Amino acid sequence: MIRLAANLSMLFTEHDFLDRFAAAADAGFHGVEYLFPYAHAPERVAEALRDSGLEQVLFNLPPGDWEAGERGLASLPGREDEFRGSVVEALRYAEALACPRVHAMAGLLPEDADDEIREAHHATYLANLRFAASEAASAGRELLIEPINTRDMPGYFLSRQDQAVAVLESVGADNLRLQFDLYHCQIMEGDLIRHLERLLPHIGHVQIAGVPERHEPDVGEVHYPAVLKRLETLGYRGWVGCEYRPAAGTRDGLGWGKPYGLVS
Repeated sequence: MIRLAANLSMLFTEHDFLDRFAAAADAGFHGVEYLFPYAHAPERVAEALRDSGLEQVLFNLPPGDWEAGERGLASLPGREDEFRGSVVEALRYAEALACPRVHAMAGLLPEDADDEIREAHHATYLANLRFAASEAASAGRELLIEPINTRDMPGYFLSRQDQAVAVLESVGADNLRLQFDLYHCQIMEGDLIRHLERLLPHIGHVQIAGVPERHEPDVGEVHYPAVLKRLETLGYRGWVGCEYRPAAGTRDGLGWGKPYGLVS
C-alpha cells in the first residue's frame, strides 16, 4: 500500500507552517516531511504532530546558510565541525519528533571545480557520512543521501543514482540509505521503473513531483500510477513524499491522490 507524506515546505503554504499539519491531516495525509524544522522549537512541532495525528517521516540536517545559497555541508572541505554540529542538532529534533530518518544534503561544488577539488569534496563527503551514520545509528535513526538534478540545483555534488550507490558502498553503514526522488531522477537519467527495480535494496524513502514543472504528479511526462504500482509490487513499504509545488491551491490539486486516500 502506497503511503503518502505531505511535504510541508511546498504543500499548504497558504497556511502558517505550524498550521500546515492540521491542513495535511484534513486532506487525508498520515505523514509529513519538510526541508527544515529549525525555525520552531521542537516542542512546538511535536505538539502540531500530536494534535493532527500525523507521523513525522523525514527532514533535512541544517544546510549551512540557505538564504545565501548554500545547499548542505556534507561534502564541503573545511566545514567539518559545522557539519558535525548539524548532525547533533538534527538528531535532537529527530528524537523530539520521533522521526526515523534525516537527510544530509551534500552541498555545492565551486563553479571552477577541477578533479583535485572534486576529489577533496568526495573524501570529505565520505568522512562526514561515516560520522553522521554512526551518530544516527546510536540514536536509532537512518541517514539518507539524495541525488538532486543539476538543472534545479547547479553544481550540486551528488546528482546521479550510481554515484550515490557508490557512496553508500564506500561508507558501508547499514543505516545509510538512498532518498530516491523520482522527479530528480527523471530529469537526470529517466528509466524510472528500472531504476526502482535495481535500487530498491538501497532505498529508504521515495519522493514524487510532476516533470518538468514540479507541479502535481498527474501533470507532465511521468505516468505516476504505473510507477507507483510497480513500486508497490516490488514490496516497498516506506513513505512516498509529495515534494511538489501546487499549480494553484494545494487542496484544488489533490484529485490525483484520491486512489491513495487523499481528499481534494
